[in-house]
Amino acid sequence: MDRFDTLTLYVRIVELGSFTRAAGELNVPRATATYAIKALEARLGARLLERTTRQVRTTTDGQAFYERSRQLLLDLEDAESSVSAVAANPQGSLRVDLHGVHATQIILPRIADFRSRYPRIDLAVSCGDRLVDLVAEGIDCVVRAGTPRDSSLVVRRLASMPEIVCASPAYLARFGVPRHPRELSAHEAVGFFSSTHDVRYPFTFVIDGTVVEYTAKSWIAVNEAECYTTCALQGCGLIQVPRFRIESELGDGRLVQVLADWPCPALQLSALYPYHRQSSPRVRAFIDWVAGLYAERFTATA
Repeated sequence: MDRFDTLTLYVRIVELGSFTRAAGELNVPRATATYAIKALEARLGARLLERTTRQVRTTTDGQAFYERSRQLLLDLEDAESSVSAVAANPQGSLRVDLHGVHATQIILPRIADFRSRYPRIDLAVSCGDRLVDLVAEGIDCVVRAGTPRDSSLVVRRLASMPEIVCASPAYLARFGVPRHPRELSAHEAVGFFSSTHDVRYPFTFVIDGTVVEYTAKSWIAVNEAECYTTCALQGCGLIQVPRFRIESELGDGRLVQVLADWPCPALQLSALYPYHRQSSPRVRAFIDWVAGLYAERFTATA
C-alpha cells in the first residue's frame, strides 16, 4: 500500500475501531491491513494503536496522528474538488442512508436520472428508521424527518411535509369521529417510539399560533413507519403522518382524515452530513439532486 492508502486505512481503523471492518470497507485483505499499520508504526518509530481481542484504541501519539492524517485527507479532497472538472464530474463511491418511505416513494423511483447526470458516482443505499453514526459507519449523508439532534452534523432543509390525523373506517365506526383535539384523550392511538430512545410521540396541532400536544391511549406501539400505517389500516387506532405517505389509502377510503379543521405542524425533512464531507463534490451533487426532487413534491425550505 502507498502512503496515501495507508493513511486512509489508518483513519478508518480509528473511526470504526476495527481492523477487519476497515479492511472490508476498503476492500483489502485483513492481513494486508495489519502489515501496513505495522510498517507505518515502524517508519514513525511510535506505537499508534492499542489492540485487544475486542477493540482497537489509539495511543496518545496515535490520536494526534489520526487528527493530522484526517485533516490531510480532507485537504486533499478540498484541493481536488476545487478543480472545476472534478466538481462538474464527481466520481467515486457515495454511501447514503434513507428513511424507507422516502427511498421507495420519492428518491429511488427517480434514481436513474441521478445516474444519467452523474455516471461516475456509485451509490450504496441503506434504508431504515434507526439513528446512524455517520462517521463510525462511513455514511456520507442521510435524509431524515424531524428536528435534528446531532449538532455535529451539517443540516440542509429539504422540505416541509404537511401532516394529517387519520384512522380506518372500522376504527371510526367503533369509537366515533373526534371533533376537537381534546377529545383524543377518549380515543386510542397507534403508538410510535424511537428505536434508540424511550420517546413517545403525541399528536400535535397548531392552535392560535402555538403548537399544542395531545395524547391518546395506546395498546400497541411500533418503531417503524410502514408498521405504523399498517396498524392504522387494521383499526388499531389513530395516527398522525405526512399526507404524501398515505395518499392511496385516503383515495380508496381505507383511511379517513379526521380533525381537518385543526392544522398539524408541518414535519421538517433534512439532509444531514458530517462537517468533513462539506466540500465533497459527490455529497453536494447528491444533496442538490435530492433537494430538486423534494422541491417538486413539497414546498421547499432549503
